[in-house]
Amino acid sequence: MGACYVHRMNLITAAVPFFLLAIALEIIWGYQRGHNTYRLNDAFSSLMLGILSQARRFIVLGVGGWAYHTVTELTMAPLWSTDHWLTWVVAFVLYDVCYYWLHRLGHERQILWAAHVAHHQSEDYNLSTALRQTSSGFLLGWVFYIPMYWVGIPAEVIVTVGALNLIYQFWVHTQHVPALGWFEWLFVSPSNHRVHHAQNDAYLDRNYGGVFIIWDRLFGTYQRELPHEPCIYGLRGPIASFNPLLALTHVYRNMVNDIRLTRRWPDRLRVLVARTGWQPDEARRLAPRDKQDIAEFSLYNPVVSAWIKVNAGLQLLAATVMLAYGVFHPLAPMGYWLWWLLLLWTGVATAAWLDSKPLRYCLFLDIPRLLLLLMVFSYAELISTPWQAAGLFWMALTVCLLFGSYWTRSSLGSTAAVK
Repeated sequence: MGACYVHRMNLITAAVPFFLLAIALEIIWGYQRGHNTYRLNDAFSSLMLGILSQARRFIVLGVGGWAYHTVTELTMAPLWSTDHWLTWVVAFVLYDVCYYWLHRLGHERQILWAAHVAHHQSEDYNLSTALRQTSSGFLLGWVFYIPMYWVGIPAEVIVTVGALNLIYQFWVHTQHVPALGWFEWLFVSPSNHRVHHAQNDAYLDRNYGGVFIIWDRLFGTYQRELPHEPCIYGLRGPIASFNPLLALTHVYRNMVNDIRLTRRWPDRLRVLVARTGWQPDEARRLAPRDKQDIAEFSLYNPVVSAWIKVNAGLQLLAATVMLAYGVFHPLAPMGYWLWWLLLLWTGVATAAWLDSKPLRYCLFLDIPRLLLLLMVFSYAELISTPWQAAGLFWMALTVCLLFGSYWTRSSLGSTAAVK
Protein backbone atom coordinates (compact mmCIF):
# COMPACT_ATOMS: atom_id res chain seq x y z
CA MET A 1 0.00 0.00 0.00
CA GLY A 2 2.98 2.32 0.61
CA ALA A 3 4.03 2.11 -3.05
CA CYS A 4 0.47 2.93 -4.13
CA TYR A 5 0.47 5.95 -1.87
CA VAL A 6 3.72 7.19 -3.41
CA HIS A 7 2.24 6.69 -6.90
CA ARG A 8 -0.78 8.80 -5.94
CA MET A 9 1.50 11.46 -4.52
CA ASN A 10 3.56 11.47 -7.72
CA LEU A 11 0.47 12.15 -9.84
CA ILE A 12 -0.71 14.98 -7.63
CA THR A 13 2.78 16.41 -7.21
CA ALA A 14 3.26 16.39 -10.97
CA ALA A 15 -0.02 18.29 -11.38
CA VAL A 16 0.83 21.04 -8.86
CA PRO A 17 2.87 23.23 -11.27
CA PHE A 18 -0.04 23.13 -13.74
CA PHE A 19 -2.44 24.08 -10.93
CA LEU A 20 -0.32 27.11 -10.03
CA LEU A 21 0.04 28.12 -13.68
CA ALA A 22 -3.74 27.85 -14.14
CA ILE A 23 -4.30 30.05 -11.07
CA ALA A 24 -1.94 32.69 -12.50
CA LEU A 25 -3.72 32.58 -15.85
CA GLU A 26 -7.13 32.86 -14.17
CA ILE A 27 -5.98 35.96 -12.30
CA ILE A 28 -4.70 37.55 -15.53
CA TRP A 29 -7.89 36.60 -17.38
CA GLY A 30 -10.06 38.02 -14.59
CA TYR A 31 -8.26 41.36 -14.63
CA GLN A 32 -8.42 41.57 -18.42
CA ARG A 33 -12.16 40.82 -18.40
CA GLY A 34 -12.87 43.20 -15.54
CA HIS A 35 -14.04 40.33 -13.33
CA ASN A 36 -11.30 39.51 -10.86
CA THR A 37 -12.36 36.72 -8.50
CA TYR A 38 -9.31 36.80 -6.21
CA ARG A 39 -8.47 38.53 -2.95
CA LEU A 40 -5.00 37.97 -1.54
CA ASN A 41 -6.22 37.21 1.99
CA ASP A 42 -8.75 34.58 0.91
CA ALA A 43 -6.36 33.04 -1.63
CA PHE A 44 -3.64 32.93 1.04
CA SER A 45 -5.99 31.01 3.33
CA SER A 46 -6.96 28.54 0.60
CA LEU A 47 -3.43 27.88 -0.60
CA MET A 48 -2.03 27.57 2.92
CA LEU A 49 -4.65 24.95 3.73
CA GLY A 50 -3.69 23.13 0.53
CA ILE A 51 -0.01 23.22 1.51
CA LEU A 52 -0.79 21.87 4.99
CA SER A 53 -2.94 19.12 3.50
CA GLN A 54 -0.15 17.95 1.20
CA ALA A 55 2.45 18.20 3.97
CA ARG A 56 0.21 16.32 6.42
CA ARG A 57 0.39 13.26 4.17
CA PHE A 58 4.04 12.79 5.12
CA ILE A 59 3.44 12.75 8.86
CA VAL A 60 0.17 10.79 9.06
CA LEU A 61 0.43 7.63 7.01
CA GLY A 62 -1.12 4.23 7.25
CA VAL A 63 -4.63 4.69 8.68
CA GLY A 64 -6.48 3.98 5.45
CA GLY A 65 -3.66 1.80 4.12
CA TRP A 66 -3.71 -0.43 7.18
CA ALA A 67 -7.50 -0.74 7.01
CA TYR A 68 -7.46 -1.55 3.29
CA HIS A 69 -4.74 -4.15 3.81
CA THR A 70 -6.76 -5.78 6.60
CA VAL A 71 -9.93 -5.82 4.50
CA THR A 72 -8.06 -7.34 1.55
CA GLU A 73 -6.52 -10.04 3.73
CA LEU A 74 -9.89 -10.93 5.25
CA THR A 75 -11.83 -11.00 1.98
CA MET A 76 -10.14 -11.85 -1.30
CA ALA A 77 -7.17 -11.19 -3.50
CA PRO A 78 -7.58 -8.71 -6.37
CA LEU A 79 -9.86 -10.18 -9.06
CA TRP A 80 -9.35 -7.56 -11.76
CA SER A 81 -6.29 -7.37 -13.98
CA THR A 82 -4.42 -4.07 -14.00
CA ASP A 83 -3.60 -4.71 -17.66
CA HIS A 84 -7.21 -4.68 -18.84
CA TRP A 85 -8.87 -1.37 -19.78
CA LEU A 86 -12.20 -2.50 -18.32
CA THR A 87 -10.63 -2.65 -14.85
CA TRP A 88 -9.74 1.02 -15.07
CA VAL A 89 -13.15 2.09 -16.40
CA VAL A 90 -15.05 0.17 -13.71
CA ALA A 91 -12.73 1.46 -10.99
CA PHE A 92 -13.02 5.06 -12.20
CA VAL A 93 -16.83 4.95 -12.17
CA LEU A 94 -17.11 3.01 -8.91
CA TYR A 95 -14.68 5.39 -7.21
CA ASP A 96 -16.90 8.32 -8.14
CA VAL A 97 -19.96 6.55 -6.69
CA CYS A 98 -18.08 6.03 -3.42
CA TYR A 99 -16.90 9.64 -3.53
CA TYR A 100 -20.48 10.85 -4.02
CA TRP A 101 -21.60 9.19 -0.78
CA LEU A 102 -18.54 10.32 1.16
CA HIS A 103 -19.11 13.87 -0.09
CA ARG A 104 -22.83 13.81 0.56
CA LEU A 105 -22.52 12.46 4.10
CA GLY A 106 -19.63 14.86 4.57
CA HIS A 107 -22.24 17.62 4.34
CA GLU A 108 -25.03 15.83 6.19
CA ARG A 109 -23.25 14.38 9.27
CA GLN A 110 -21.33 16.45 11.77
CA ILE A 111 -18.27 14.24 12.30
CA LEU A 112 -17.65 14.13 8.55
CA TRP A 113 -18.53 17.80 8.02
CA ALA A 114 -15.86 18.68 10.60
CA ALA A 115 -13.24 17.29 8.21
CA HIS A 116 -14.75 18.72 5.02
CA VAL A 117 -15.83 22.19 6.14
CA ALA A 118 -12.47 23.84 5.42
CA HIS A 119 -13.08 23.41 1.69
CA HIS A 120 -16.25 25.50 1.90
CA GLN A 121 -15.05 28.39 4.06
CA SER A 122 -13.79 30.50 1.17
CA GLU A 123 -16.08 33.42 0.36
CA ASP A 124 -14.49 33.66 -3.08
CA TYR A 125 -14.74 31.03 -5.77
CA ASN A 126 -11.73 30.45 -7.97
CA LEU A 127 -9.11 27.84 -8.77
CA SER A 128 -7.31 28.43 -5.48
CA THR A 129 -10.50 27.22 -3.75
CA ALA A 130 -9.91 23.80 -5.31
CA LEU A 131 -6.65 23.53 -3.39
CA ARG A 132 -8.34 24.44 -0.10
CA GLN A 133 -8.26 20.96 1.43
CA THR A 134 -8.67 19.43 4.86
CA SER A 135 -5.90 17.84 6.93
CA SER A 136 -8.17 15.48 8.87
CA GLY A 137 -10.07 13.68 6.11
CA PHE A 138 -7.80 10.65 6.52
CA LEU A 139 -9.54 9.78 9.81
CA LEU A 140 -12.80 8.44 8.33
CA GLY A 141 -12.84 9.11 4.59
CA TRP A 142 -11.20 5.79 3.75
CA VAL A 143 -14.26 3.87 5.03
CA PHE A 144 -16.29 4.79 1.94
CA TYR A 145 -13.85 3.13 -0.47
CA ILE A 146 -13.81 -0.30 1.22
CA PRO A 147 -16.44 -1.66 -1.26
CA MET A 148 -13.89 -1.30 -4.04
CA TYR A 149 -11.57 -3.68 -2.19
CA TRP A 150 -14.46 -6.04 -1.49
CA VAL A 151 -15.08 -6.47 -5.20
CA GLY A 152 -11.42 -7.22 -5.78
CA ILE A 153 -10.13 -4.09 -7.52
CA PRO A 154 -6.32 -3.83 -7.06
CA ALA A 155 -5.09 -1.23 -4.63
CA GLU A 156 -2.84 0.49 -7.17
CA VAL A 157 -5.81 0.98 -9.50
CA ILE A 158 -7.95 2.48 -6.72
CA VAL A 159 -5.21 4.89 -5.68
CA THR A 160 -4.55 5.99 -9.26
CA VAL A 161 -8.18 6.62 -10.19
CA GLY A 162 -8.59 8.45 -6.88
CA ALA A 163 -5.79 10.82 -7.85
CA LEU A 164 -7.33 11.32 -11.31
CA ASN A 165 -10.70 12.04 -9.71
CA LEU A 166 -9.12 14.71 -7.50
CA ILE A 167 -7.21 16.26 -10.39
CA TYR A 168 -10.38 16.48 -12.50
CA GLN A 169 -12.14 18.44 -9.77
CA PHE A 170 -9.60 21.26 -9.93
CA TRP A 171 -10.87 22.92 -13.13
CA VAL A 172 -14.50 23.18 -12.03
CA HIS A 173 -13.64 25.75 -9.35
CA THR A 174 -13.97 28.83 -11.53
CA GLN A 175 -16.53 31.56 -12.26
CA HIS A 176 -15.24 32.18 -15.78
CA VAL A 177 -16.78 29.14 -17.50
CA PRO A 178 -20.55 29.31 -18.25
CA ALA A 179 -22.97 26.39 -18.42
CA LEU A 180 -21.83 23.84 -20.99
CA GLY A 181 -25.04 22.48 -22.49
CA TRP A 182 -25.20 18.70 -22.84
CA PHE A 183 -22.03 18.34 -20.75
CA GLU A 184 -24.04 19.40 -17.70
CA TRP A 185 -26.18 16.28 -17.94
CA LEU A 186 -23.32 13.83 -17.43
CA PHE A 187 -20.35 15.54 -15.85
CA VAL A 188 -19.53 17.87 -12.99
CA SER A 189 -18.94 21.29 -14.52
CA PRO A 190 -17.99 24.74 -13.20
CA SER A 191 -21.66 25.76 -13.35
CA ASN A 192 -23.10 22.93 -11.31
CA HIS A 193 -20.15 22.94 -8.90
CA ARG A 194 -20.64 26.65 -8.24
CA VAL A 195 -24.06 25.62 -6.96
CA HIS A 196 -22.38 23.15 -4.59
CA HIS A 197 -20.25 25.88 -3.02
CA ALA A 198 -23.09 28.39 -2.67
CA GLN A 199 -24.89 29.09 0.61
CA ASN A 200 -28.14 30.28 -1.02
CA ASP A 201 -31.25 28.45 0.21
CA ALA A 202 -31.91 27.16 -3.30
CA TYR A 203 -28.42 25.68 -3.56
CA LEU A 204 -27.65 24.24 -0.12
CA ASP A 205 -26.56 20.58 -0.04
CA ARG A 206 -26.64 19.92 -3.78
CA ASN A 207 -24.37 18.52 -6.51
CA TYR A 208 -21.98 16.16 -4.70
CA GLY A 209 -20.47 14.29 -7.65
CA GLY A 210 -16.72 14.39 -8.24
CA VAL A 211 -16.58 13.66 -11.99
CA PHE A 212 -20.11 12.53 -12.88
CA ILE A 213 -23.18 14.59 -12.04
CA ILE A 214 -25.45 11.66 -12.88
CA TRP A 215 -25.33 10.39 -9.27
CA ASP A 216 -26.97 13.63 -8.13
CA ARG A 217 -29.64 13.25 -10.77
CA LEU A 218 -30.27 9.63 -9.73
CA PHE A 219 -30.33 10.29 -5.96
CA GLY A 220 -32.26 13.56 -6.00
CA THR A 221 -29.53 16.03 -5.04
CA TYR A 222 -29.10 17.84 -8.38
CA GLN A 223 -29.67 21.57 -8.77
CA ARG A 224 -28.78 23.61 -11.84
CA GLU A 225 -27.40 27.13 -11.54
CA LEU A 226 -30.25 29.61 -11.79
CA PRO A 227 -29.72 32.79 -13.82
CA HIS A 228 -31.81 34.85 -11.37
CA GLU A 229 -30.04 33.47 -8.27
CA PRO A 230 -26.34 34.49 -8.18
CA CYS A 231 -24.22 32.22 -6.01
CA ILE A 232 -23.10 33.56 -2.63
CA TYR A 233 -20.11 31.57 -1.44
CA GLY A 234 -18.98 30.63 2.05
CA LEU A 235 -20.64 29.36 5.23
CA ARG A 236 -23.86 30.37 6.96
CA GLY A 237 -21.79 30.34 10.16
CA PRO A 238 -18.58 32.03 8.96
CA ILE A 239 -15.42 31.79 11.04
CA ALA A 240 -14.38 35.37 10.13
CA SER A 241 -10.69 34.52 10.09
CA PHE A 242 -7.95 33.38 7.72
CA ASN A 243 -6.34 31.28 10.46
CA PRO A 244 -5.70 27.74 9.09
CA LEU A 245 -5.78 26.15 12.55
CA LEU A 246 -9.20 27.62 13.24
CA ALA A 247 -10.35 26.60 9.75
CA LEU A 248 -9.36 22.99 10.38
CA THR A 249 -10.69 22.65 13.93
CA HIS A 250 -13.69 24.94 14.51
CA VAL A 251 -16.39 22.31 13.93
CA TYR A 252 -14.53 19.78 16.09
CA ARG A 253 -14.34 22.48 18.77
CA ASN A 254 -18.08 23.13 18.50
CA MET A 255 -18.80 19.41 18.85
CA VAL A 256 -16.60 19.09 21.93
CA ASN A 257 -18.33 22.13 23.44
CA ASP A 258 -21.78 20.65 22.77
CA ILE A 259 -20.76 17.37 24.41
CA ARG A 260 -19.34 19.25 27.40
CA LEU A 261 -22.54 21.25 27.89
CA THR A 262 -24.82 18.21 27.63
CA ARG A 263 -25.49 15.85 30.53
CA ARG A 264 -27.40 13.10 28.70
CA TRP A 265 -25.10 10.47 27.16
CA PRO A 266 -27.45 9.64 24.26
CA ASP A 267 -27.30 13.30 23.23
CA ARG A 268 -23.54 13.38 23.67
CA LEU A 269 -23.14 10.44 21.32
CA ARG A 270 -25.67 11.87 18.91
CA VAL A 271 -23.55 15.02 18.52
CA LEU A 272 -21.06 12.95 16.51
CA VAL A 273 -23.50 11.48 13.99
CA ALA A 274 -26.33 13.99 13.98
CA ARG A 275 -27.37 16.11 11.05
CA THR A 276 -24.97 18.97 10.46
CA GLY A 277 -25.71 21.93 12.75
CA TRP A 278 -27.75 19.94 15.28
CA GLN A 279 -27.28 20.81 18.97
CA PRO A 280 -28.68 19.14 22.09
CA ASP A 281 -31.27 21.29 23.87
CA GLU A 282 -28.94 22.10 26.77
CA ALA A 283 -26.09 23.14 24.49
CA ARG A 284 -28.39 25.19 22.27
CA ARG A 285 -29.74 27.03 25.30
CA LEU A 286 -26.29 27.77 26.77
CA ALA A 287 -24.27 28.32 23.58
CA PRO A 288 -26.53 28.70 20.53
CA ARG A 289 -24.97 28.85 17.08
CA ASP A 290 -27.41 30.84 15.01
CA LYS A 291 -26.82 31.04 11.27
CA GLN A 292 -26.61 34.43 9.67
CA ASP A 293 -29.35 35.73 7.41
CA ILE A 294 -28.01 35.48 3.88
CA ALA A 295 -29.57 38.87 3.11
CA GLU A 296 -27.09 40.37 5.59
CA PHE A 297 -24.07 38.59 4.17
CA SER A 298 -20.90 40.62 3.59
CA LEU A 299 -17.41 39.53 2.70
CA TYR A 300 -14.94 39.18 5.53
CA ASN A 301 -12.22 41.55 4.30
CA PRO A 302 -10.23 43.34 7.05
CA VAL A 303 -8.31 46.45 6.01
CA VAL A 304 -4.55 45.93 6.21
CA SER A 305 -1.56 47.82 4.84
CA ALA A 306 0.29 47.05 1.63
CA TRP A 307 3.22 45.95 3.81
CA ILE A 308 1.13 43.16 5.32
CA LYS A 309 -0.21 42.09 1.94
CA VAL A 310 3.29 41.83 0.49
CA ASN A 311 4.40 39.96 3.59
CA ALA A 312 1.53 37.49 3.19
CA GLY A 313 2.59 36.83 -0.39
CA LEU A 314 6.20 36.36 0.75
CA GLN A 315 5.16 33.90 3.51
CA LEU A 316 3.02 31.96 1.04
CA LEU A 317 5.96 31.70 -1.34
CA ALA A 318 8.16 30.54 1.53
CA ALA A 319 5.60 27.91 2.57
CA THR A 320 5.43 26.65 -1.02
CA VAL A 321 9.22 26.33 -1.10
CA MET A 322 9.17 24.58 2.27
CA LEU A 323 6.60 22.11 0.94
CA ALA A 324 8.74 21.42 -2.13
CA TYR A 325 11.81 20.97 0.06
CA GLY A 326 10.05 18.40 2.24
CA VAL A 327 8.72 16.52 -0.80
CA PHE A 328 12.06 16.26 -2.58
CA HIS A 329 14.42 16.07 0.43
CA PRO A 330 13.46 13.12 2.68
CA LEU A 331 13.49 14.00 6.38
CA ALA A 332 13.53 11.96 9.55
CA PRO A 333 10.10 11.34 11.14
CA MET A 334 10.66 14.05 13.77
CA GLY A 335 11.98 16.31 11.02
CA TYR A 336 8.68 15.97 9.18
CA TRP A 337 6.72 16.87 12.32
CA LEU A 338 8.85 19.98 12.88
CA TRP A 339 8.46 20.85 9.18
CA TRP A 340 4.65 20.58 9.33
CA LEU A 341 4.42 22.54 12.57
CA LEU A 342 6.57 25.32 11.09
CA LEU A 343 4.25 25.44 8.08
CA LEU A 344 1.21 25.62 10.37
CA TRP A 345 2.87 28.28 12.52
CA THR A 346 3.65 30.33 9.41
CA GLY A 347 0.00 30.13 8.36
CA VAL A 348 -1.33 31.07 11.80
CA ALA A 349 1.10 33.95 12.32
CA THR A 350 0.54 35.43 8.86
CA ALA A 351 -3.24 35.07 9.20
CA ALA A 352 -3.09 37.13 12.40
CA TRP A 353 -1.71 40.06 10.40
CA LEU A 354 -4.31 39.55 7.64
CA ASP A 355 -7.07 39.38 10.28
CA SER A 356 -5.83 42.74 11.61
CA LYS A 357 -5.38 41.30 15.09
CA PRO A 358 -3.83 43.52 17.80
CA LEU A 359 -0.18 44.27 17.10
CA ARG A 360 1.00 42.70 20.35
CA TYR A 361 -0.75 39.43 19.46
CA CYS A 362 0.78 39.38 15.96
CA LEU A 363 4.27 39.97 17.30
CA PHE A 364 3.73 37.34 20.01
CA LEU A 365 3.10 34.79 17.23
CA ASP A 366 5.68 35.94 14.72
CA ILE A 367 8.82 36.80 16.71
CA PRO A 368 9.29 33.28 18.21
CA ARG A 369 8.62 31.78 14.77
CA LEU A 370 11.32 33.91 13.17
CA LEU A 371 13.78 33.15 15.97
CA LEU A 372 13.16 29.42 15.57
CA LEU A 373 13.61 29.67 11.80
CA LEU A 374 16.82 31.64 12.34
CA MET A 375 18.14 28.76 14.41
CA VAL A 376 17.07 26.25 11.75
CA PHE A 377 18.70 28.17 8.92
CA SER A 378 21.85 28.86 10.91
CA TYR A 379 22.56 25.49 12.46
CA ALA A 380 20.67 22.74 10.61
CA GLU A 381 23.27 20.47 9.03
CA LEU A 382 20.76 19.01 6.56
CA ILE A 383 20.17 22.38 4.90
CA SER A 384 22.74 23.21 2.24
CA THR A 385 24.49 26.59 2.12
CA PRO A 386 22.39 28.02 -0.78
CA TRP A 387 19.18 27.12 1.06
CA GLN A 388 20.51 28.68 4.25
CA ALA A 389 21.42 31.88 2.42
CA ALA A 390 18.01 32.05 0.74
CA GLY A 391 16.30 31.44 4.08
CA LEU A 392 18.23 34.18 5.84
CA PHE A 393 17.49 36.60 2.98
CA TRP A 394 13.79 35.74 3.24
CA MET A 395 13.91 36.40 6.98
CA ALA A 396 15.50 39.81 6.43
CA LEU A 397 12.75 40.73 3.97
CA THR A 398 10.11 39.52 6.42
CA VAL A 399 11.51 41.66 9.22
CA CYS A 400 11.60 44.71 6.94
CA LEU A 401 7.99 44.20 5.88
CA LEU A 402 6.76 43.69 9.43
CA PHE A 403 8.71 46.77 10.54
CA GLY A 404 6.98 48.74 7.78
CA SER A 405 3.59 47.43 8.83
CA TYR A 406 4.27 48.55 12.39
CA TRP A 407 4.58 52.17 11.29
CA THR A 408 1.44 52.13 9.16
CA ARG A 409 -0.78 50.09 11.47
CA SER A 410 -2.00 52.97 13.62
CA SER A 411 -3.30 54.93 10.63
CA LEU A 412 -5.40 52.00 9.36
CA GLY A 413 -6.98 50.80 12.57
CA SER A 414 -8.44 47.32 12.81
CA THR A 415 -11.86 47.73 11.29
CA ALA A 416 -13.18 45.41 8.58
CA ALA A 417 -14.31 46.69 5.24
CA VAL A 418 -16.40 45.09 2.57
CA LYS A 419 -14.99 44.81 -0.92
